[in-house]
Amino acid sequence: MRKHRNILLICFILGLTLSLSNSSISADLETPVSLETEAAKILSVDDLRNFAEIFGLIKQNYADKISDKKLFEEAVRGLLSDLDPHSGYMTTDEYKEFAEEATGQFVGLGVEVSLENGLLKVLSPIDGAPAQRAGIKAGDLIIKFNDEPVKGKTLAEVVKAMRGEPGTEIKLTIIRNGQEAPIKFALTRDVVQGKSVKYRLLEKNYVYLQISSFQPGTGKSLIEAVNHLKNENGGPFNGLVLDLRNNPGGVVNEAVEVCDAFLDSGLIVYTKGRTENAEMRFNATPDDVTGGATIVVLINNGSASASEIVAGALQDNKRAIIMGEKSFGKGTVQTVMPLTGGAAIKLTIARYFTPSGRSIQAEGIKPDVKLAQLKLQTLDKAKFETIKEADLMHHLTVVKSKKADEMEKMKIETIESTEDVSKNNSDYAVNEALNLLKGLGSLANIAHPSKM
Repeated sequence: MRKHRNILLICFILGLTLSLSNSSISADLETPVSLETEAAKILSVDDLRNFAEIFGLIKQNYADKISDKKLFEEAVRGLLSDLDPHSGYMTTDEYKEFAEEATGQFVGLGVEVSLENGLLKVLSPIDGAPAQRAGIKAGDLIIKFNDEPVKGKTLAEVVKAMRGEPGTEIKLTIIRNGQEAPIKFALTRDVVQGKSVKYRLLEKNYVYLQISSFQPGTGKSLIEAVNHLKNENGGPFNGLVLDLRNNPGGVVNEAVEVCDAFLDSGLIVYTKGRTENAEMRFNATPDDVTGGATIVVLINNGSASASEIVAGALQDNKRAIIMGEKSFGKGTVQTVMPLTGGAAIKLTIARYFTPSGRSIQAEGIKPDVKLAQLKLQTLDKAKFETIKEADLMHHLTVVKSKKADEMEKMKIETIESTEDVSKNNSDYAVNEALNLLKGLGSLANIAHPSKM
């Protein structure tokens, strides 16, 4: 019985191998292929027999009973996970969760992750989600959840463990660069809302717009936000701060729509892959929704994928100044391919390039203006009280004039602000971006006095 099962398995794998080999040949028709070279790529019967033997040994001798279906799924999962960090296999349930997340709302911690060398790396925490509120940062390595090691688990298993019912708690242990000891967090799962665009008026003629992720409808929401800001400002504004920090990416078409909203013409992004379907080019169409306002784009090491497309396109088209830190560097395109029975695979099919031909993969977008992650706050007066002349020993006494006495009698009151800093500019990076916009505006007025 075991022998027959192995023979059937070999036949199945042989058919699958031949099918994949034929597909690869048809995809590379433009390149002359030696039949001898191509034959060498096909697995031998001995290779297939070894695979079937390993399959049988695991099934017969593994400590716990395991089904053929489970073994097959893990084999496929391993096949995909070893390709790159972003390809993977999804069971029916995992595919349903993925589809739900793509709509922009799910229950969890709100953090984009990838599995690297057995550890869970945080690509980016979603703005306003439990992970971001707790202080999880891009680049953190999650080594445990609920005191259970991440090592040895698949990405799907870890993600499933971090999902759950709203209000339930999960403990994470992370390693952070620059910290000697692991840091522990207690997070409460919550509904992660999919509102990807936030905006506000910084001050007269200067606006702020944040995109936390690119999901269906982001491009439309951005245009609506810009029009709302124009109305609030009482007309077109001079400068825009576009915040893409900690934006993990999302739907490429939405990133293209965002770029198109700021560009009148020019190439936005193009992709290169092995198949014809993977070759794409996206160009801007007329009409800049801002009317030519100066743009500063904020990025950091948590800005990835689609957000890097936007930053790269605006940078190459000389439409915006990029400020902040070097971005994450995810320059590959994934597509989801549903399988018979409800499962699916997510497969990397291409690399994308900025208009000037730059590949962002493992390189990232370099800012035009580097900016460290700092925080603005008002100093505690009790801790930082300065010494004045009146505090020095043997200081000369005050001699008041008649006019000074009259002024004191007027009892002029001084009102102190209760805020640490300006409501709009408490974010250091936003404050610096606003200063840059004002400086650029001043230079433009000097160069073109008629605009003053």
